[in-house]
Amino acid sequence: MLTRAGYCLLFVLLLSGCAGAGTTRIIEYGSPVSQIDLAEKDRIIETINELFFGTDQKDWQKVKGLFAPSVHFDMTSLAGGAPVTMTPQQIADAWDRGLKPLKAVHHQAGNYIVAVGGDQADAFCYGIASHFLPTKSGRNTRTFVGSYDFHLIKKDGVWWIDRFKFNLKYIDGNPDLEKDQ
Repeated sequence: MLTRAGYCLLFVLLLSGCAGAGTTRIIEYGSPVSQIDLAEKDRIIETINELFFGTDQKDWQKVKGLFAPSVHFDMTSLAGGAPVTMTPQQIADAWDRGLKPLKAVHHQAGNYIVAVGGDQADAFCYGIASHFLPTKSGRNTRTFVGSYDFHLIKKDGVWWIDRFKFNLKYIDGNPDLEKDQ
């Protein structure tokens, strides 16, 4: 799995047109890109976007269907502790409990960097999650800003998320949204 520094290096190599090592294929300017390369990248990004859409809609069946049976799950930048291994059901149950009181949740993601090697892929993206709940104080929102590191595996033509890491940059708004009733 590429680290944030690894993604930065990959980005620099992509911009400079240098050749990469390992399973990541870096395409030089002017080189043809196969339809398969583009299609796999799109499928991976679509899987990640579906995770954000499903979470925003609180569609826990959809969310569970995007994860591999065992997920290395890391939210330590937000919650402390250590990364854990979870099932899709455990992840969906935890998110359901945490997001249930909110009237709306909205994720926005972009700046995707995807590296595919056969039936495995690493993906990085920026992400913003906004939470909304009307409060007595009028401080109705909380926003998390950061990035995500994903690892995906492909089985039977489907990409599954088997590693999930959120990297918090900052939180803005009402940190005690649920308590401010």
